[in-house]
Amino acid sequence: MATAIYGIYTAAVYLVALPGGWIADRLMGAQRTVFVGGIIIMLGHFVLAIPSVYTFFMGLLLVVLGTGLLKPNVSAIVGELYPTGDPRRDGGFTIFYMGINLGAFFGPLICGTLGQSSQFGWHYGFAAAGVGMLFGVIQFWMTRRYLGTAGLYPASTGDATLDAEKRRRGWIAVSIGLLAIAVLVALGFSGALTFNPVRLAQQTTVLIVIMAIVYFAYVLLFGGLDTVEKKRIVVIIALFIGAAMFWSGFEQAGSSLNIFADRYTNLDFGSFTLPSTWFQSLNAAFIVILAPVYAWMWVALAKRNLNPSTPLKFGIGLVILALGFLVMIGAANVVVAGNKALPSWLFFTYLLHTFGELALSPVGLSATTKLAPKRFVGQMMGIWFLGAALGNVIAGLIAGDFDAENVSAMPAQYMQIVLTTGGAGIIFLIFSRPLKKLMGGID
Repeated sequence: MATAIYGIYTAAVYLVALPGGWIADRLMGAQRTVFVGGIIIMLGHFVLAIPSVYTFFMGLLLVVLGTGLLKPNVSAIVGELYPTGDPRRDGGFTIFYMGINLGAFFGPLICGTLGQSSQFGWHYGFAAAGVGMLFGVIQFWMTRRYLGTAGLYPASTGDATLDAEKRRRGWIAVSIGLLAIAVLVALGFSGALTFNPVRLAQQTTVLIVIMAIVYFAYVLLFGGLDTVEKKRIVVIIALFIGAAMFWSGFEQAGSSLNIFADRYTNLDFGSFTLPSTWFQSLNAAFIVILAPVYAWMWVALAKRNLNPSTPLKFGIGLVILALGFLVMIGAANVVVAGNKALPSWLFFTYLLHTFGELALSPVGLSATTKLAPKRFVGQMMGIWFLGAALGNVIAGLIAGDFDAENVSAMPAQYMQIVLTTGGAGIIFLIFSRPLKKLMGGID
């Protein structure tokens, strides 16, 4: 149940990226949408700091809504900073990714230490996250001039009357959506509506798949696209599936791998006990260290016409992710033998996962902004995160199958992840050339 709740929450963070991208495209512009999203996230963390079950779920909801506004649009802004065909774009996204992960490195160290401290507790950790977001919002607002006009305005038809009417209808739709959420929350808090987290996670998986199918069908059939644009949308569909497969494995980090660190890893070093939450900083630390190397590598390979295509990079990323879980099979066998695993097992797993992430995630972000028709950029960024949402909710369901009373099943469970993610990677490697042709000259 716990991992199902976690999976739903992390999936929802990405799921609302689709309406968040639409709001930026049609109503507010990406810069304003990012700013408002940051404020809502900050408020969500401060609500989480209040010790109550009701404020816990309300705080999570606010974080979800705020991230839906922020996450797709900050990436879209980065994409607009580079002209079409600029080989620096992949490198730029990698550096952007590195900046984000500076916060991801310090977050678990600060919030996790407070949370696992007997003197403080988790609500102090939530409050610390709110303070961090406060400074982030201030920094974004004070330095927005460096972005120029990137993401400053919503998409416009050039007809002021038509644009005003579209925005009016758009704000009505947003208001209806917020009202529906408020009604659901009120029914849940009153007890009139009960939620089964595991069943809800399963239903969310089906819902996300249906949403993706309906949206892609709409864009292909009624989006007014030419043949080249339609072929590029097909590539985005393939990347969507690959991303979902990748995140279903990668996002074990916050659930099954985190539980492994807490329950089955030797954390005692003399008089010092390593907080299990600190393992969550490993991925971010590796990204900060390795991202400049990847950024340099993509540019250097592009100069020599050796840069792997985006589908090929996806295949490489998935295969490396599978290798990381191959390491976890060894760690699980140590536990099955009746011993606690050394931290080095998790260290190398997170290192391999980071290699895979850097080959896939920033490249996928960059490719989506390049492949998407200009009028659908924000929404396609939302679709990219919808793939992450699908992967996250599946990750929560997979993690729920890890049973503390049945550790002997762990090696086989990790092997299942190896086979599915590694198999998907091999498929991408095989079909990388046909997919590259469909990209229509986009590198």
